[in-house]
Amino acid sequence: VGGSTPSWGSIVRLKAWALARMFVSAVLLDGKGLSRDIEDELKIRVEELNKGGIKPHLAVILVGDDPASQVYVRNKENACKRTGIKSTKIILPSSTSEKEVLDLIGKMNEDEDIHGILVQSPTPKQINELKITNKIDPSKDVDGFHPQNLGKLVQGDTNGLLPCTPAGIMRLLKNAKINLEGKKVTVIGRSRIVGMPLSLMLAQKGVDATVTITHSRSKNIEQICQSSDVIIAAVGRPEFVKKEWVKNSSVVVDVGISRILDKSTGKNKLVGDVEEAAMEVASHMTPVPGGVGPMTIAMLLTNTVVSAAKKGN
Repeated sequence: VGGSTPSWGSIVRLKAWALARMFVSAVLLDGKGLSRDIEDELKIRVEELNKGGIKPHLAVILVGDDPASQVYVRNKENACKRTGIKSTKIILPSSTSEKEVLDLIGKMNEDEDIHGILVQSPTPKQINELKITNKIDPSKDVDGFHPQNLGKLVQGDTNGLLPCTPAGIMRLLKNAKINLEGKKVTVIGRSRIVGMPLSLMLAQKGVDATVTITHSRSKNIEQICQSSDVIIAAVGRPEFVKKEWVKNSSVVVDVGISRILDKSTGKNKLVGDVEEAAMEVASHMTPVPGGVGPMTIAMLLTNTVVSAAKKGN
């Protein structure tokens, strides 16, 4: 009213633009696809090591009968099979003492045919995970949690055995050609497994991100996230990060995975630490599942092959 009537062409263009906006979603950071590419590369490296008489060997200790842990260990076994890495699984009852586990690790440390040792987390309450980690030979610490390996990371040395989930996230971002130099990155969660080592990797020279670590006692997390170029959620709380927290065209990496009840269907579903609706505003985002999880296993295999190669030199 009071203006010229819009042309048919402009109406069509306006409708097309509106429809396009309705279906805008983030580019998926496909960890599953990239992990398979990494496995293909590792398979070639394993074959080369085999020719030299070295067979990469990963030993996994599982204490107890936690269903989720059993699934994780099975996934690791399957990945080892695909790449040609020898895999040994030792299942111990939940009543196993800390000393028994430490003694077993001691024997594995001395076994020259074993290149990687992993004790599946979580362990029963009578077993101190830090003591277990410290017992593993740093050269066989394929989880990357031994103080010696974390110490190298603090010094800026990333040539050793790196924590698997942080290393997988960095590889995923690099593969997507996401430039982190000078970018504001918020890491939600300060665990020794993900948050703390990842923050070190992000801040190191050559990456040069500006990193903020938030946690359960941080104030104004929502506002911190809203001003961030990259959000990495590793807090272990389903759908903790809301769509409204995510700045337009920012990058979201969702480390969490939880099973919750879908009220609309009455069935359980897998969700991450970030609302799925965040895909509508983010430029890139990891799916759950199929994002960070497969990359963690790919980095575990990478560490095992790196350890085997060093033993052969």
